[in-house]
Amino acid sequence: MKNIKVIGIVGAGAMGRGIAQIASQAGYEVLLFDLNAEAVAAARDNLKQTWDKLSGKGKIAPELAAASLARVQACTDLHSMSRADLVIEAVVERLDVKCELFQKLESIVPEDCLLASNTSSLSITSIAAACVRPDRVLGYHFFNPVPLMKVVEVIDGLRSDPAAGDALMALARAMGHTPVRAKDMPGFIVNHAGRGMNIEGLRLAQEAVAPFYQVDAIMREQAGFRMGPFELLDLTGLDVSHPVMESIYRQFYDEPRFRPSPITATRTAGRLLGRKVGEGFYTYPDGRKQVPAEPAVPPTVGGLKVWLAPYHSAGHKRASALLKELGVNVIASDHPPVDALIVVTPFGEDTATVVGSHQLDGERTVALDTFFGLEQGKRRVLMCSPATQPKWRDAAHALFASDGTVVSVIDDSAGFVAQRIVATIINVAADIAQQTIATPHDIDLAVSLGLGYPQGGPLSMGDSLGSAHVLEILRAMYRVTGDDRYRASLWLQRRVQLGLSLRAEPVCKAR
Repeated sequence: MKNIKVIGIVGAGAMGRGIAQIASQAGYEVLLFDLNAEAVAAARDNLKQTWDKLSGKGKIAPELAAASLARVQACTDLHSMSRADLVIEAVVERLDVKCELFQKLESIVPEDCLLASNTSSLSITSIAAACVRPDRVLGYHFFNPVPLMKVVEVIDGLRSDPAAGDALMALARAMGHTPVRAKDMPGFIVNHAGRGMNIEGLRLAQEAVAPFYQVDAIMREQAGFRMGPFELLDLTGLDVSHPVMESIYRQFYDEPRFRPSPITATRTAGRLLGRKVGEGFYTYPDGRKQVPAEPAVPPTVGGLKVWLAPYHSAGHKRASALLKELGVNVIASDHPPVDALIVVTPFGEDTATVVGSHQLDGERTVALDTFFGLEQGKRRVLMCSPATQPKWRDAAHALFASDGTVVSVIDDSAGFVAQRIVATIINVAADIAQQTIATPHDIDLAVSLGLGYPQGGPLSMGDSLGSAHVLEILRAMYRVTGDDRYRASLWLQRRVQLGLSLRAEPVCKAR
């Protein structure tokens, strides 16, 4: 295995600077180069300020701060990389630029020097194809800000030497990061798995199911995510996110699961890019996100009669328990009385489909999302069909908010909001496993660390929520919409059929 002592970094932007910081703090000599000599000087000054600040707060010893800075050598010529055991490029995300750089590096670096690209979406195999020695070319994808984002993807190109990948895995651990291993496929692990959240959120917006801020609130407060899709897009910036969406979609030959939205194309053209420009899906006066106020809770309707549809056993059981806690005596009859609020609890279907399938009165029918639990304080979601009358919508809103829990009322959608986004996230992760791009363990690890998803990552989340229910939701959404984006991964389908965990790898493999 390659013994790495000197690390060259080409590119002195935020990413290159971050990699330099963790490498030098771990005791490695760092050679930092950029075509812009001023950028290198600025990066070294920034690193000094960072280490002075960390030292001042007592987070690192002053001696370590001084030694770390001393290990970072500002280079004015690419030929300075001639002493490197590993060179990591962190330059502009263009294949032609990276290929040209690696060709130059090959004529400079030692024969056993490894060459790594920090690309987030370009093919490592394509970069390596420009080199005489493709076996020493790998992907080494860090996340910004590097010192805080403790995960790094090690990507093997088709011709990469596995021992070289092993060396980068060991180096990542030595620098205090958690490495995950991936095959060279579009988006690798994290950017591939992240398609589910953003693209399905955008599809919800395109269907006018709910305002941006309500979708985000539902994902945070009902599904348990740190951020919703539109907060995340504003944080990343559409000038970064939209091209990646288009790139991954095209690289997978127009895979419906990754279909981009014209919403981001239009907003990118209009320069509504997010936090960096002060306006995106939200506005940011003085740098603070402005969120519309929640709609007022309507007055409680006295003597309201409620009929709870028994069509979904899990949904009926959860909703029945909640209504009992709220002091509601649900009408026990096979069919709803003519003067009662009708509550349905679909998994994956929309309200209109349930109404049509069971010949209910659409004017009085409201759907309640029970998939994520209904305990007090956790946001609840109601869904109306185009036929639902406002007085019945308001009566349901008041009822399910009567214990002080915030209620979101959305328009009709196959899979509500969180059901469809979370099921899509789990389905995409399952297909990453099916394609053997990464192990189930590394998929969960990469996504939980790289994207901050709850419950240990998407596959563990699927197990926790019930993989059979996830499959049910996907199949219902596919049936209602006819859209191939909701077709279930064979990985998910087979593990449900066999009663296996979504993290379970095949025991019997082809040979």
